[in-house]
Amino acid sequence: MRLAPLITALIVCAGVYVFILQRDNLRAFAGVDDPIAEKEIETEDSNDAISVSVQVLKSNVAGFDSGVVLRGRTEAFRDVDVAAEISGSVVSQPLRKGALVEEGQLLCQLDPGTLEAELAEARARLAEAEANNNVSASLVERGFASETTVISREASLESAMASVKRAEENLERLSIKAPFSGILETDTAELGALLQPGAICANIISLNPIKLVGFANEEQIHKLKLGTRAGARLVAGDVVEGEVTFLARSADPVTRTFRVEVTTGNEDLSLRDGATAQILIELPDTRGHLIPQSALTLDDSGALGIRAVEKSRAVFYPVAILRDTNKGVWVDGLPDEIDIIIVGQEYVNDGGLVDPTFFEEDT
Repeated sequence: MRLAPLITALIVCAGVYVFILQRDNLRAFAGVDDPIAEKEIETEDSNDAISVSVQVLKSNVAGFDSGVVLRGRTEAFRDVDVAAEISGSVVSQPLRKGALVEEGQLLCQLDPGTLEAELAEARARLAEAEANNNVSASLVERGFASETTVISREASLESAMASVKRAEENLERLSIKAPFSGILETDTAELGALLQPGAICANIISLNPIKLVGFANEEQIHKLKLGTRAGARLVAGDVVEGEVTFLARSADPVTRTFRVEVTTGNEDLSLRDGATAQILIELPDTRGHLIPQSALTLDDSGALGIRAVEKSRAVFYPVAILRDTNKGVWVDGLPDEIDIIIVGQEYVNDGGLVDPTFFEEDT
């Protein structure tokens, strides 16, 4: 009587074990399919069979004009403070700032003081030294003078000649002249002003040609070459063209940028020194794809790119933007021929089925 409940409990436990833990084997033995598994398979098949309608643009790689844009300014081709080399009082009437001057034109004339007398004295000593040298040479030929006497008088002659040259140069320095043709940015020294060596007579600048100066970062400087065509637009609306004439080899220690100079003509002197300019430097033809900006998207990791159609499935391609234009953006990183999704790319995932409709541009 006591064994019946125990046997009943063992039978119940065995049934529960078989029903719960060995359910799959039991259904296989009985030839019954699992409805839950069938439902999951049907769901996967149905999801894989769903395709998203997208609009696609056939794109082929093409070349385009590219360039580097720099923010900069205009700068005088030459800018020099013309200074006195000798002391003296100014005896010439001043020229006013803004005046055009030619190379060699007199800017400041200094009072000669005693320099003319010093030149006359030096010439007299030169004549004496020449006479003594001639006499000593004659005496040596006749044996009445030693060679040391000849050497001493030749040295005196050389010294007298140097004194004459020095006095003549000092007289020339009294006339302070323009080193090149340009424009006076300051008045010349006033009449009666005393100029010491190094004192400024006038500041003169040359604006034809004129330089356009910009600063390129480390990525941009490697793309530029000397002689490359360039242009600039000034704030006032002037548009000029020139070519790259200087690329710095050393970066600015503060901004870490490199100086770039473009030289352009300025025959009418309409361009002024220090004006703000936007400089565009042309680069060799670059190849890429021109796509609508709206076609750009991000993948799950945040990379910028586009989605394309390959064998009726969506594929993500990361891209690099080369240039932004009114018609779209030029991008790099794509195959030469590609079908780019331009509408609906946000609603598909990589590998998902798509139903493409090809977009035809107006011709």
